[in-house]
Amino acid sequence: MSTSTRNASTKRLATPDVPYFVVHASFEQTGAADLFGHTRDDDHVFEATYMPDDVTRDLARRMHYAAWRLSRTSDYRRRAHWKGEYLSFRDRIVLGNRKLIYRAVQRWMPTATWADDMTGDCHIVLIQAVAAYNPWLGVRFSTYAFTCLMRALSRLSQRHAADRLSKSLPLEALPDGEPRDLGSLEQSPARLPYIDEYLREGNELLSSREKQVLARRFSLDEQIKSGTLEQVGRELGLSKERVRQVQASALGKLRKALLEGATPR
Repeated sequence: MSTSTRNASTKRLATPDVPYFVVHASFEQTGAADLFGHTRDDDHVFEATYMPDDVTRDLARRMHYAAWRLSRTSDYRRRAHWKGEYLSFRDRIVLGNRKLIYRAVQRWMPTATWADDMTGDCHIVLIQAVAAYNPWLGVRFSTYAFTCLMRALSRLSQRHAADRLSKSLPLEALPDGEPRDLGSLEQSPARLPYIDEYLREGNELLSSREKQVLARRFSLDEQIKSGTLEQVGRELGLSKERVRQVQASALGKLRKALLEGATPR
């Protein structure tokens, strides 16, 4: 069991049954079972609106209390009871705040065709945010969870872009700058997320023309289908040979940056 102090009245614990929960000093007080136990009001369903923050806080306190009680008993039936209570409170909070997922995904990528994948991944992030939320710190859950979701979307979008690029753009297998079906790019996990950064508008590694060519040659933009050298040339007003040269230059720069482990600026 591991612990880390958050403030004078709470601390964090972890057990095999519950990876993370918060312990409050009031759990030890007389009447805590009545204060943090299950009530009929807990079963209200918030379908059309967000769960009010005060309701979320109350359910979170009860959730952590159930996890604490679970960690303190070895009786099989009592453990089953408190684990059920913990999961019930946790899932109520997730269901009541799931609209935060759609809001975050829409803000991050309103037209991306892989938004559905992101939404599924963000459900896991929301569950983790609920488990980690400390309702005694005075932070609104919606603020805390939305921040977690936006950070996760940043990581997930880079990972998706990296996976997409690695499948269609195996840099080490392209000495002549031509795409081939040779499997995924062999790079360390720490480097892969940076690939998308090199293609962003503000990054200076590649020229604007090089980014345009790569986006159209390898379908790096969800709205653009990949094209041949000739097709890309017609679209950009370049000769087939010029497109090949620009592509080779861009791939060379990317390969060098990845091999050197350079951090995108």
